[in-house]
Amino acid sequence: MKQSLPASYFDNLYTADPDPWKFETSEYEANKYAATIAALPRSRYHSAFEIGCSIGVLTAKLANRCDRLLSVDLSEPALNRAIKRCESLPHVRLQLMGVPQEYPDETFDLTLVSEVGYYWCWEDLRKAQQLILSHLEPGGHVLLVHWTLYAKDYPLSGDEVHEAFLELVPTQLRHLKAQREEQYRLDLFEKV
Repeated sequence: MKQSLPASYFDNLYTADPDPWKFETSEYEANKYAATIAALPRSRYHSAFEIGCSIGVLTAKLANRCDRLLSVDLSEPALNRAIKRCESLPHVRLQLMGVPQEYPDETFDLTLVSEVGYYWCWEDLRKAQQLILSHLEPGGHVLLVHWTLYAKDYPLSGDEVHEAFLELVPTQLRHLKAQREEQYRLDLFEKV
């Protein structure tokens, strides 16, 4: 059984290239980020949680829709770039944190899991799901966005992550939106 990818995997990537997935320059990423923000059904969220913020490109965009935003990553080199990018956004907190082994002790009305779920093994994905649900306010939203192509290093696929959340419908989550593009999918859920 594959294990979740460790912090060292990402630290090595960000040390070799400060933007290994070209979040700052890729047209694909820009379009995906626009679709991610457009999928949010509320114009404003009181308290949002972004799991896996990387270098903070999406974080800065998401911040415009939140009164408070906590964004975390398990890679210190990536997080340092996110901190610098978001330094003019006082309502954004950035922390070094590896979910699901660590989780903030607060509740949220939005949790974003974008391009991070497939780095977890099945056991960690299940732990993360339960933590997300237990820290999500009733009526709060979970937005998933993941690349759907095969990656040999990743324990799970984007589709496996999304299907795992669809298993929680209708008892724990309501499925509000599904969008599938050529290389990624987006699913929006609301806590029942």
